[in-house]
Amino acid sequence: VQLQASGGGLAQAGGSLRLSCAASGRTSRTIDMAWFRQAPRKEREFVAAIRWRDFRSHYADSVKSRFTISRDAAQYTVTLQMDNLKPEDTAIYSCAARLTGILSTLRTADYYSCWGQGTLVTVSS
Repeated sequence: VQLQASGGGLAQAGGSLRLSCAASGRTSRTIDMAWFRQAPRKEREFVAAIRWRDFRSHYADSVKSRFTISRDAAQYTVTLQMDNLKPEDTAIYSCAARLTGILSTLRTADYYSCWGQGTLVTVSS
């Protein structure tokens, strides 16, 4: 599976941005897709994920109620709508995919085998 991310850029605090991630290749199997982010001098952290098997979405507490992850099953595309952005959301965002696995590992980057290129999101105060 190959992942192509797009979107990101610069926004003011309180503003919105949208990220997209398109999967291609051997996408006929059930997969989980997620977004992770890494801010300067910080560890990579989970942001959101969506599972193809049950369409359920999962969020980090820091973004819950502000970010929405959705999917277009026909296109194997995942979108992350980011609203009410905060300066602490500034980071490089990367999409990731894996063959669907156990729920307890959904938020752990090490369990994802496919990664797209990162895209920078900058939120000014």
